[in-house]
This record gives sequence, structure tokens and C-alpha cells, in this order.
Amino acid sequence: MNKILVIEDEFLIRENLLERLGSEGFDTLGAENGLDGVKLALADRPDLIICDVMMPELDGYEVLKTLRQNPNTAAIPFIFLTAKADKASLRQGMELGADDYLTKPFTKTELLGAIATRLEKQAVVAQHFEEELVSFVQSITDALPEELLSPIYQIFNLTQKLVDEHDSIAPQELLTVAEHINHSTMYLHRLMENFIIYSKLKSLNLNSQEVEVLSNCRTSNPNTVIVEVATQKATQYGREADLTLNIARAGVKIAEQDLRKIGEEVIDNAFKFSEDGTPVQIKATVDNDLFQLTVSNSGCAMTLEQIASIGACRQFEREFYEQRGCGLGLVIAKKLAELHDGQLIIKSAKTEPTTTVCIDLKCA
Repeated sequence: MNKILVIEDEFLIRENLLERLGSEGFDTLGAENGLDGVKLALADRPDLIICDVMMPELDGYEVLKTLRQNPNTAAIPFIFLTAKADKASLRQGMELGADDYLTKPFTKTELLGAIATRLEKQAVVAQHFEEELVSFVQSITDALPEELLSPIYQIFNLTQKLVDEHDSIAPQELLTVAEHINHSTMYLHRLMENFIIYSKLKSLNLNSQEVEVLSNCRTSNPNTVIVEVATQKATQYGREADLTLNIARAGVKIAEQDLRKIGEEVIDNAFKFSEDGTPVQIKATVDNDLFQLTVSNSGCAMTLEQIASIGACRQFEREFYEQRGCGLGLVIAKKLAELHDGQLIIKSAKTEPTTTVCIDLKCA
């Protein structure tokens, strides 16, 4: 049984609505002002809210704005009741995230039709989310055990070697074993970190207060962050001579930790999927208040189909490239760019074995 919250300060209208909805089999809640309505919505999580615009305490616009900023109520379908049907009023409500309007007076058919449409749409969204969740869980089930076990087995074998040969192992060999253990541990840490980040991004509501906070983040010196990350990755792969940097100076609208994460994943892929001695070119330009970062490498070109189907836990051409990883890094970078009102685009062609990742971010 769907639960509907009616927020209306006029007693007769509120009671009439509650009676009508109850007779149609809905579970109902009523609030006489916006403040009480917000409290009921947060406490009872209704399936749909019908709310008057002009009310004491909080008007309908403030009610909607408050609920859309809370991740627990942000996705609840919201229908305004109003005596004002002018374009400006409608636009104001729609920009805040209203799903529909009913203009007073309205008929029972109009009321039930609006409710049915919104609940059906919500059911479709819920079904889609459920299918995505099932797919995500299945991806983790398929990919995570193998990805976890590989470094764990390596760490186990190497530490077992130290135990078995502790009295005879040479210092240089000891150093080599320690470096391999360190490498496997770092890989394991990054793998788990990426799964945690991706899970958070998947569950992040686009209307939540957290996203609003992200939209106000700035990085004043992105060139410093990018140069630092690129240098670290080149050193990690022993390919300092392959790296070319040309980074413009401009502030960007993105949190520094998110810019760093994007850089780490995209630049790491550029080195991972290209041969020693081939160039990795990183360039950033500013054009019409847009900060455009490109990372290019030779090798491991992707088909248009592969580019179009970037998804979690998929590693392209795995049978040809033995590097480990579930393919989450590129997905995380793409989602982080989009969260900050930017975009990530991949350009690649088999005829020219090069891959270029383009990240567009707004200048601060």
C-alpha cells in the first residue's frame, strides 16, 4: 500500500484530500504546515508527497528544497497544489525538482491521474536501480575474488619463502622479495580503495547535500597536482624519459582530492597500457573558461564499442594484456568528472594504436 503525505494548511482541503485518497486504498498522512510536513516526511518516508505552495512556517518551495537536499527524501515524487498557474511559478517549482503541478480546483480524475503517473515512474526508476544493483553485485562477485586472491597468493608465497629460507637468503634477494611484497600490498590497497570509492559513487544521490558541497569545491593550482601525479607515475613505471608535460595554469571547479584521483587513474592507465620507450603526453589548455586535460599514449587502442560500454569490473582486451585490475579506475574518473559538471571522453582508433583521454572541467 502506497503512503501519501498531504501538506496543506487549509483544513477542509486537507481533510477532503485525505478522505479521497483513503477511499482509493492509499495510506495517508496529513500536515497543516510546511514545517510539520518536513518532519513527517523525514520520519515516515512516504511514497509520494502532495504539497500546497502558499503555507505558514515553510512555504511549498522551501519544503521541496529542504527535502531534495536530504538523501533520505530526495527521490520522493513531489506534486504541488497551487492556485497560481503562471509560468514563473511553475518554472520555480520545476527548477527545485517538483514532479508535477495540480491547479486548484482540480477533479478527482486529475488527482488520481497525477498520482498514478508519478508512482508508475518511480516504480520504473526503482526497478532500474534494482537491476543496476544486481548487476553491480554480480560484477563484484565475478571479479573481486580473482583480483583479491592474486596479490594475496603472491604475498603468501613470498612471505613463506622468507620463513623457509630466512637463514640462507642473500641480502639482494631479500630486498627483491620485499619489493615484490610491497608492490602486491600497494596493489591490494588500491583495489579495495577503488571498490569503496565506486560503491560510494553508485549510492550517491545526485540531489544530495553532498553533491551540492562538491559543486562549490575549487582547486587553485591543478597544474601542480597533475605534474606531481604524472611524475610519480612515470617514476613508478621507470619511464621518466617517456613523459611529456605541458600544463596551463588556471583554477578549476573540482575538489583537489578528486582531481588527483582522476589524474592517478587516467595517467596510470596511459603508462600501464603502453610500451617502454613510447611517449605519454599530458597536456592542459584553457579555452572559453574550460580547462581541458588530455592524456595520450601509444598502444592498447580501444574500439568504438569498447569506449561506448565503459563499465565497472570490465577490463578490455584482458586476454592480450596481462596487467591486473577490474577496470574500475576509468569508471571512477569518469563519474568524478561528471559529479563536478565536467566530462571524460576517450578517443581511440585501431588504425592508429593510440588512446587519448580528454577531461573537460570548468575553470574557477
